[in-house]
Amino acid sequence: METGKGSTSSGIPGGSILKDRNFRIVLGVTLMSVLGVASVTPTFPEISLRMGLSAARTALLVSVFTIPGLFFTPFLGLLADRYGRKRVLVPCLFLFGVAGGGCALVSNFPTLLLLRFLQGTGASALNSLNVTLIGDFFPGKKRSEAMGYNASVLGIGTASYPALGGLLATFGWRYPFALAFSGVFIGIWALFGLEEGYKPEKDAEKRLDIHRLRSAVFQRTTLLLLGTSVMTFVILYGAFFTYLPFFLTERYGASPLHVGLVAAAMSLANAVTASRSRILAEHLSERCRLVAAFFLYAGALALLLAIPSCCGTVLPAVLFGIGQGLNMPTLLTMLAELAPEENRAVFLSLNSMSLRLGQTLGPLIMGGVFSLFGIEAVFVFGAVLALVMVTFLCAFLGKSNIVS
Repeated sequence: METGKGSTSSGIPGGSILKDRNFRIVLGVTLMSVLGVASVTPTFPEISLRMGLSAARTALLVSVFTIPGLFFTPFLGLLADRYGRKRVLVPCLFLFGVAGGGCALVSNFPTLLLLRFLQGTGASALNSLNVTLIGDFFPGKKRSEAMGYNASVLGIGTASYPALGGLLATFGWRYPFALAFSGVFIGIWALFGLEEGYKPEKDAEKRLDIHRLRSAVFQRTTLLLLGTSVMTFVILYGAFFTYLPFFLTERYGASPLHVGLVAAAMSLANAVTASRSRILAEHLSERCRLVAAFFLYAGALALLLAIPSCCGTVLPAVLFGIGQGLNMPTLLTMLAELAPEENRAVFLSLNSMSLRLGQTLGPLIMGGVFSLFGIEAVFVFGAVLALVMVTFLCAFLGKSNIVS
């Protein structure tokens, strides 16, 4: 849908996207999509202590949450294309909220793992349906602007949830899990406030055009963009989120507070840059933005090794965040433009799977590099991967492949 139909204000020339009720609901969904991990990790040490668990077993609370996204996301995307976005989104939000909040009410670790798995099942559709709804409601430049605001809110959530979860954890390990109950309220808001911008066709063949979907997925540009998404999160979750804290502690004796501030600096730079996506889109092509993003990743990771002081590491973190703010809105906008309208949800679910794959592979790959060559090699390898992506983007994402 390229008309903005169903949107309360996005179809009005010059109307503010942020005043659009549908878009505000989408932003609520986006905030839920990053709540499940970022808000609860500060309480893991206390869970480990209270339940007598090793750090490795406690980390299963993350794994069982992310694994459902690898399996259920395409299925839920298919259902959203067949029956409508709202009919899938609302139950997912309720499942996310009830199962996630229920974690605050149990003391048995196997039950906690089961609830986290159910919460992850509900969360598996959120990362794709929020972008799908933006594709439904907003055409052209409005879509690029909406993707930028969405990525900005994503960055704000990523930056603020660890601090909020850590604050709540000071009162007890259960309280950060209770934040997930907010998913129920977002679900109620979506149930009564969200319009259905996409109307599924009555003809089942039109609802799922396998030939057109296959053609859209297996074209060179789509595969390159999905690969770019995987590599983005391999670098982000492997080099930056997982091993930067170890690096800062080992080299500078950094406190957890400083590690958190460095991560927050990255996320805030991401949010500010992403919020300017519409302006950037008017001056830089998609390829230019993606190439610049990976150059910034490479530069930031290399600069981390050269910075002489602990406080100075905020600078490369900001550069990394600017790269992320250039990358994700551009990537999502291009994929939304390439998606067949009648199969947009299942198409964009592939990007959500790519994201989850990168999150899973990143720590494993960088863990192997760390074991073989040491902590500094992790950042060198991450920078090399970023430069390899620059080469691929320059070679294979030609002007003829870029969505205008």
